[in-house]
Amino acid sequence: MGRTERLARLCGGHPWRTILAWVGAIVLALVAAAVFLPGNLTSNGHVTGNPESKQAEDLVYRDFPPDPNAADELVVVRSPTHTVDDPAFKRFVSELYRQGQATNVVYRARSYLNGSPSLVSADRHAALIEIQRKADVDRLLPVIARNDGRQGFRVTITGAGTLDHDFNDLSQHDLKSGELQVGLPAALVVLVLVFGAVAAGLVPVLMAMVSILVAIGLTGLVAEGFTLSIFVINMLTGMGLALGIDYSLFVVSRYREERGRGREQLDAIAASGATASRAVFISGSVFVIALTGMFLVPSNVMRSLAVGAILVGIVSVLAALTLLPALLGLLGDRVNALRVPFVGRSVGRVAQEGRVWGAIVRWVMRRPATSLAAAVVLLLAAASPVLSLHLGANGVSTLPNRLASKQGYEALARSFPRASAAPVVVAIQGDVTTPRARAAIGRLRSRIAADRAFGGPGDLRISSKRDLVALIVPLRGDKTSNEALEAVRRLRHADIPQTLGGTDLRALVGGDTADNVDFIDAVHRWTPYVFAFVLGLSLVLLTVVFRSLVIAATAIVLNLLSVGAAYGLLVLVFQKGVAHNLLGFQQVDVIEAWVPLFLFSVLFGLSMDYQVFLLSRIKERYDETGSTNDALSYGVGSTARIITG
Repeated sequence: MGRTERLARLCGGHPWRTILAWVGAIVLALVAAAVFLPGNLTSNGHVTGNPESKQAEDLVYRDFPPDPNAADELVVVRSPTHTVDDPAFKRFVSELYRQGQATNVVYRARSYLNGSPSLVSADRHAALIEIQRKADVDRLLPVIARNDGRQGFRVTITGAGTLDHDFNDLSQHDLKSGELQVGLPAALVVLVLVFGAVAAGLVPVLMAMVSILVAIGLTGLVAEGFTLSIFVINMLTGMGLALGIDYSLFVVSRYREERGRGREQLDAIAASGATASRAVFISGSVFVIALTGMFLVPSNVMRSLAVGAILVGIVSVLAALTLLPALLGLLGDRVNALRVPFVGRSVGRVAQEGRVWGAIVRWVMRRPATSLAAAVVLLLAAASPVLSLHLGANGVSTLPNRLASKQGYEALARSFPRASAAPVVVAIQGDVTTPRARAAIGRLRSRIAADRAFGGPGDLRISSKRDLVALIVPLRGDKTSNEALEAVRRLRHADIPQTLGGTDLRALVGGDTADNVDFIDAVHRWTPYVFAFVLGLSLVLLTVVFRSLVIAATAIVLNLLSVGAAYGLLVLVFQKGVAHNLLGFQQVDVIEAWVPLFLFSVLFGLSMDYQVFLLSRIKERYDETGSTNDALSYGVGSTARIITG
């Protein structure tokens, strides 16, 4: 008797003890999530370790006090009728400033009333207010919204805090509308149709929700030690639904099949544990291996997504091996309750090879070369758009128009194209007092001023020891746009070497845009290692499980073809815009740099679930009959409906 079989029999024989243990785990998880998650999730993505951008920022922030002119948030006030010189405009700005101060968010603010004339637009119908924050922007945003449109003035805001707020808002909106309002109900409908009974359809959803809740609690414990990305919750919820439903489909369908063959309830649970639960354990192990590869990439986003997926994957496997047998032990044949008309007619019968799928398999087996060629050509055709894949970063300019940061960004670009809340930071080390060094730094500033991507030569600050210069350069437009990324690369690889070359000066480039460049470069650099790691370990595990290198290699090649097709469709819809309006998606110029690597890990792990389930059933049939053709036909024909579901 195998371990999964013994575990299934034990939990199925003592259902209430097992269920109470899981209820306790859920309660502890909810407490952990409430205590540890708030404040430990961030929308900022950055490269871990010590990239150039971090080195530059550490040098500047170590030797210089906070810049009194630096701005965290930028507020644009525009009037189509009044100019900044009109008393009405001045009164409006003064009142807006007073309301902002009352929120206790503003540490320091500058406007044309107490600052530089550069804070007035060229047409003199708009004014810029630069704000340094001492708290989260949340209490300031209602002030902006309340004044927008008042007395005919348009008021918008953008900046680091506003962008973080909008990303968090977008994440919660997508979680609610995507996974909970669409994904969960759609999954329930499919499950009811697949099982033919409402009760059986509810079991996988229940299992998925349990796995998600417990995994959220575990994520809270991890977040106490390591700050995680806000998107870990979306990842955890999506993967929890996928894995919890998949594993429950495998086990519940096998239990019903064993009961249809006449086995006693506990024996049917044990048989499901020996077969379907074993496949769940194997496929879950492959899934965890696939997601572990994401830890190799030095990025807090990638590692956060990996943490969420791995935790919910482990919990889903444990729930399928213990809680699910307990539920089946408690429900018994009531799992077939509330049958659906027509599709529920076969509930309780011995599983038979599906007619349609059985016919397809037999046709394929009679023409293996033709079928293989057709399938490969179809998948390669779907994958072909990946050749024009363009990786990068999407920032505020690609957000929905309803968000405050997007509206503020567009107003800033129209009225103050040189302003920026995310400047480039250049740290120049060395003896900066020599004539040669001063001349080189002057050449660099002149070159930066001539580059239209930047908003001027930048502010120059010299340390008290005269061994460090900080150059704070405003960057035009979206800090994550292609133009901004290329400007930083140009600064690093052309401007600095050509102007500071021949001196003893060493320059490092930092700032948000430089951090994005470091992140994209890190993803490119580590992608081959992640692929090799995941494919190599998966090959070893599958070879050990199925005792065949050919079967393991075939499964991996098939999964790679499906991943390639997914890449191609991703580019076709999101980058090229094919049917994006029909599907309600937004076309973008680039695909986020982390998405392909993330998709490889997730898709490879999920698709391997079906490979393992199918191959396990084929091997089981072959052990019974000794016929390869019969095993293939029966294995595919009897599992195709479940896998499709």
